[in-house]
Amino acid sequence: MGMDLGILRARPWRGHELPFLASDFVLVWETIPRELLKPKDSSENKGVRERSAIIHRTWRKRFLDKLLDIGIHMEKVPGNLTVVHYLLLSAPWSVLCYYAEELQLRLPLQVRCRSAALWAAPGLRAGQPACCMGAVPTGPALCAARFLGSDRQDTFFSTTQRHQILYEILATTQYGRSKDREVGVDWLLSENVFSAAFPLHDGPFKLPPEESAPSSLNQRQILFQYWANWRKWYKYQPLDHIRKYFGEKVAFYFAWLGFYTGWLLPAAVVGTLVFIAGIFLMFDDVPAQEVCESKEQYRMCPLCKSCPYWLLSRPCSAAPQAGRLFDHGGTIFFSMFMSLWAVMFLEYWKRMNASLAHRWDCSDFEDIEERPRPQFTAMAPMTIINPITGAEEPYFPKRNRHHRILAGSMVIIMMIAIVVMFVVSVILYRVVVAILLSSSGYFRFVASASRIASITGSVVNLLFILILSKIYISLAHFLTKWEMHRTQTKYEDAFIFKVFVFQFVNFYSSPFYIAFFKGKFVGYPGNYVNFLGVRNEECSPGGCLIELAQELLIIMVGKQIINNMQEVVIPKLKCWWQKQRFASSKKVPKEGESVQAEKAPWEMNYQLLVFEGLFDEYLEMVMQFGFITIFVAACPLAPLFALLNNWVEIRLDAQKFVCDYRRPVAERAQGIGIWFYILEVIAHLAVISNAFLIAFTSDFLPRTYYKYIYDINLHGYVNFSLSHAPWDFVQQNNSACRYQAFRDLDGNFSSTYWQLLTIRLGFIIAFEHVVFFIAGLIKLLVPDIPESVEVKVKRERYLAKEALAENKVGFASLGAPALAAELQLAAPLPPPVLPSCFEAPERAAEQPASPSGAGAET
Repeated sequence: MGMDLGILRARPWRGHELPFLASDFVLVWETIPRELLKPKDSSENKGVRERSAIIHRTWRKRFLDKLLDIGIHMEKVPGNLTVVHYLLLSAPWSVLCYYAEELQLRLPLQVRCRSAALWAAPGLRAGQPACCMGAVPTGPALCAARFLGSDRQDTFFSTTQRHQILYEILATTQYGRSKDREVGVDWLLSENVFSAAFPLHDGPFKLPPEESAPSSLNQRQILFQYWANWRKWYKYQPLDHIRKYFGEKVAFYFAWLGFYTGWLLPAAVVGTLVFIAGIFLMFDDVPAQEVCESKEQYRMCPLCKSCPYWLLSRPCSAAPQAGRLFDHGGTIFFSMFMSLWAVMFLEYWKRMNASLAHRWDCSDFEDIEERPRPQFTAMAPMTIINPITGAEEPYFPKRNRHHRILAGSMVIIMMIAIVVMFVVSVILYRVVVAILLSSSGYFRFVASASRIASITGSVVNLLFILILSKIYISLAHFLTKWEMHRTQTKYEDAFIFKVFVFQFVNFYSSPFYIAFFKGKFVGYPGNYVNFLGVRNEECSPGGCLIELAQELLIIMVGKQIINNMQEVVIPKLKCWWQKQRFASSKKVPKEGESVQAEKAPWEMNYQLLVFEGLFDEYLEMVMQFGFITIFVAACPLAPLFALLNNWVEIRLDAQKFVCDYRRPVAERAQGIGIWFYILEVIAHLAVISNAFLIAFTSDFLPRTYYKYIYDINLHGYVNFSLSHAPWDFVQQNNSACRYQAFRDLDGNFSSTYWQLLTIRLGFIIAFEHVVFFIAGLIKLLVPDIPESVEVKVKRERYLAKEALAENKVGFASLGAPALAAELQLAAPLPPPVLPSCFEAPERAAEQPASPSGAGAET
């Protein structure tokens, strides 16, 4: 794209203001008339309610008076019987100019004609089918001179910029004492002084009944027709349109989601092929056949003190074959493939992020342009000079913040301990259920006791996860606010880190237990290891890998199904309830009054759902990324399920934003924030996890060892993997039995165990070194910033210097040679030629600005 951009500089001036043109923001509050109050309420309750209403009216009046002093235009619109008051706010031209400087809004400095880009993922277009591409209507080619358009004051600022300016005013307006947090509309919303504060959508999202030209559609209708429409499920997303309407933060989320979904396609294909290979290997597996044909050859030791002996051949139809489905040589290849896939995905996302950040002019947003949070500004105890901008800003001592973070960390550790307690309770539940079913005497229950306990335990664990998540997120919000982070980005990063650590333990603790601890510390007959008086769990006859696959499918797929149902059903139910509430309280018209045929836009927008941020959307996808990388050796189909879910997720999220949510205030962002670093940690953890999973949970290495030492066809492997019960146990029970381990008749580890342990540790070291070496090589070969973007940046710097040289004479003629020289040395961008509203009042009166901008002051 490559536009030359400049930061608007403005001075407020008292001149002629434009009349009220349109609403930039809507404030809503509800009151209940006295005739609708319940007569049964006690006088005490009525008194409390009236005092609260008086306080709310006082705060509201102070706040609105402050807005009037700033110069905000207001127009009050009455609502219906449960009196809903709508206050339409609009910022006049001078206020917009002044706050454009405060927010450092950027506008093009030089004439550049361009057309908006259409596609979500340019990096994916190479080699992709043409069917994924489709035209999205845009406006005419965008041509802008140096702040050209200031004579058209109603269109000079875009709607998203006007929303940003109005929200900044609302968020920073102080209506009381700052130490009591009586600052900003957010606190008033939390205290129910206002019911809502939101910008309006551009119009209805439904298309007009008659045929209309695409150019006549509003931006919301374009997004609905070409993005949120289910018929466009295979099309790329129009990211520039999303960014224009919702802002960079939302656009970066959908860009990442689309990029991630595209990269899931090769992973899903390879994983499906590995799974199909496992199906063929499952029927030709010699050890599985030996188990089923062994009849009464292998008499296994009891699973508990009161449990009976059992035959290994009994569960043959469901155990050894199912275990072979995921446990074969293809799993090793796929684990290495997914580890490298994760690294390449993140490296190429860096390039995509850099391209989009440059295209949307937000590469330096976090370091230079981002302003302190309004809540931080109100609550900070002191000020300090910003070393980058040189401006005086509110400041909170780092030492105090670190103390608060440390105190909050203690609370997080306590919550994680609670999660671990729930995990232990689920483990005990599995053990108790397995023992009860094994000793029940029913053949079907005895044969499937371990599997039934594992599946039901996974369901119980999922319920615990969903309940604990709701509690912890509220606590994390409180702790993050208390820590006093300066910018919104740092605030969100701190909040995300807290919740992710908790959710990581919450979601992954049970799979980690099955993968790395279950069946590893069992002991042997006559000397079993107990935990809290209960014998430790053993793996099922098919191995722990098949149990891990069951756990992943239940938690991952189950959570995705629940989330998608919630995203489809809950918004519709909430919207229906809102409409019913308004319909039931609709004001009955008096005689002579006309009935309004159609609801006003602000009423229709108020009935939509509140946008609560992107945290839940990111968390769902990042947790999914962890499932398909950390435990992929146990479930090669995980990328396929993730791909199918994400295809649905993109359109579901698009419909929520376009149809179900109130329009959020457009927020700028430089990327996906701390989520990228979390993804990097998960990618590194996946390499280590898969290495240990293959070495200690899978039977791949014992089978390979047996092939090279004893029999390449694995004949006799079942007998090799089973040990005989110790002599003292046999004498005590007068019966011999077998159990799965590599021990001698005294219960000590055999030489085979130590040889296998050496092979396993060697495999872990070799696997990690090979994967990390190739990953490091990929990082060296793939630059973080595409060469085309680097060329554009250098070109823009060159053009900026040229523009400074051209403008130097113009500044000198205005009596500012020193300023021109300083700008030429220091400014990375050419000085803006400002519209007339940026001039000092006396200069504006004496010398109006010419079309070329001569006579304008900075």
